[in-house]
Amino acid sequence: MAVARVDGLSFTYPGPARPALADVSLEFEAGEVVLVLGPSGSGKSTLLRALGGLVPHFHGGTFAGRVELGGADTRRHRPSELAGAIAYVFQDPEEQLVRERVDGEVAFGLENTGAPANAIRARTHAALDALGVAHLAGRRVHDLSGGELQRVCLAGALALEPTLLVLDEPTSQLDPDAAGELLDLATRQAHDHGLAVVLSEQRPANALEHADRVLFVDGGRVVCDARVEDAVAWLERHRPAYVATPEPPSGSPSPGDVVCSLRAASYAYRDVPAVDGFDLELRSGEIVALLGPNGSGKTTIAKLCAGLLEPQRGTVTRRGRATMLLQDAGRHSVRDRAEDEVALAIRGDRRRARAALESVGLGSAVERHPHDLSSGERERLALAAVLAPEPDLLVLDEPTKGADPERKQALAAFLRAQAHERATLVVTHDLGFAHAVADRRIELGAAAELVHA
Repeated sequence: MAVARVDGLSFTYPGPARPALADVSLEFEAGEVVLVLGPSGSGKSTLLRALGGLVPHFHGGTFAGRVELGGADTRRHRPSELAGAIAYVFQDPEEQLVRERVDGEVAFGLENTGAPANAIRARTHAALDALGVAHLAGRRVHDLSGGELQRVCLAGALALEPTLLVLDEPTSQLDPDAAGELLDLATRQAHDHGLAVVLSEQRPANALEHADRVLFVDGGRVVCDARVEDAVAWLERHRPAYVATPEPPSGSPSPGDVVCSLRAASYAYRDVPAVDGFDLELRSGEIVALLGPNGSGKTTIAKLCAGLLEPQRGTVTRRGRATMLLQDAGRHSVRDRAEDEVALAIRGDRRRARAALESVGLGSAVERHPHDLSSGERERLALAAVLAPEPDLLVLDEPTKGADPERKQALAAFLRAQAHERATLVVTHDLGFAHAVADRRIELGAAAELVHA
């Protein structure tokens, strides 16, 4: 039984001449997990937004065709009217936060659908417990890590008990174990409760193991719609980066002088230790990947290295200029043109700004507004902005978020080609990317363990 139908859907955002989606027709069945793949800017997120009526109601543009959810035409029913049938988890969890506390955030959707008070409490805590975050119920949402936020938002979606669950890159800020647990849960919801799950992913390997069906979107069109086995064969022929095993760097690094050194560095947030007595040395010419579960202190270490935080105990010394690409960097743009955003860090030097944009594959986006770019494109814009000042230390926090596998390959090659120019620290949950780019890997857990790539 079809939970949702898409018939001849085309959509064009204001400004661009090329449609984001062009004549797409699909059906989504109860009980199936559908994985949506495709390059950044291909139309994946637009398709997911259209399923819930966010396109066209919350995104201006030209809409043609028809989308039905449970028999309701999404053009005639606003997203608020469809809330009982669909639940949507955004790629950036902060975009959907409305309450101060975790339990209130999870309960918000139920309150808006008019659920009885006793049912709201029971379903709220059941959803938090199912995702392993019941202990966060009384916490402030703004004190949570990105991975914790994604679980809380998913709990809010599952509490609605929808017939269609739409997940836009739900594992982008989760460590591999947590990502696997989330996908296990989504799969069980689909298979045990007849829920249709549609998810977009840029780390395909784990998601392919959970999916029943795969869509590949490119240039606004669905170019592959197949069961997983056939889809994998198609990917091997046409998009091998989506199923390839990343190759480690060739050759041995020849690191130079120490650019940054942490000695017994410690830092705590509100008396909760994030980093305790940590040692790290970063040298010019090498790329170091920092790995570990959510909440293990990776981002705090990165900020200490970049100078955004100062240690409360211990020392940090650095030589030269440091720049850092923050998580969700696209949220922090302050200029109306991509070129001006990059030029901001180099005293308005537009020639260098354009060169930086070219280096990350955004040479054609010079005049675009940062907010009109896709999530992956915004991440690349932010990367250009931190590369333009030519730092001695480059710190990248989750640089592959929103990047498709082909873009990750290109980014790894790009960073490897420039490795001799600086010291580079990469914080990532993407094990494949870390394997492909790093000379050394440092894994954080109960104790830090140094692992040579």
